[in-house]
Amino acid sequence: MRVALEWGPVGAAVLGARSDVLVVVDVLSFSTAVTMAVECGAQVWAHPGGPGAARLAEDVGAELAGTRGSTAPVTLSPASLLGLGAGARLVLPSPNGSTIAFAAAGGSAEVVAGCLRNASAVAQHIRKVERIALVPAGERWPDGSLRPAYEDMVGAGAIADRLQVLDPEVELTPETEAVVLAFRALRPLELCPSGIELVERGYAEDVRLASEVDANAAVPVLVDGRFIAS
Repeated sequence: MRVALEWGPVGAAVLGARSDVLVVVDVLSFSTAVTMAVECGAQVWAHPGGPGAARLAEDVGAELAGTRGSTAPVTLSPASLLGLGAGARLVLPSPNGSTIAFAAAGGSAEVVAGCLRNASAVAQHIRKVERIALVPAGERWPDGSLRPAYEDMVGAGAIADRLQVLDPEVELTPETEAVVLAFRALRPLELCPSGIELVERGYAEDVRLASEVDANAAVPVLVDGRFIAS
């Protein structure tokens, strides 16, 4: 087993072409939200956003999630998904994790959403494949360029750490080994830029939920365009 890591949409495109499984890691908050939703029995469609998201929701008979701060009852905020019922159908746009998953849907690699909350479950799910790609989504600078994000680094590190426990002979690339070491020295997400921003905007509960390690057993797997629990 070999575990490689690259950042963002370009990293996903490069690694996805030569991997058996691609794990999208967007801890604040797409991957966390999807994990919590599918554990409730929901199906979640990834989408980059814009007018196409509303059309997709209409086409598949799903509810379109709003952005944080909108009046929609369900949003990208993980806290808004706590009461989601079994059988719910949700289109969940986001500029980072959801965009990467949407683009990867047509590739040959299985697409999985991973985060701190389901790190052990994801590791168990992918432990039998030969080539694993971890893709921390990161955030965006105002000019649109990729900003590596601490929360996604340690989310990917948590999954790789669990894989190493399951198989001590696993081959980790240097980039993967670096995020494992970061996870093993995990700092509170409230201290990283994304966490600080969310707390200041009144979403401290989202940061708390995203910080819980191994709190969920669900593994969101992309099947026919939507994430379902494996």
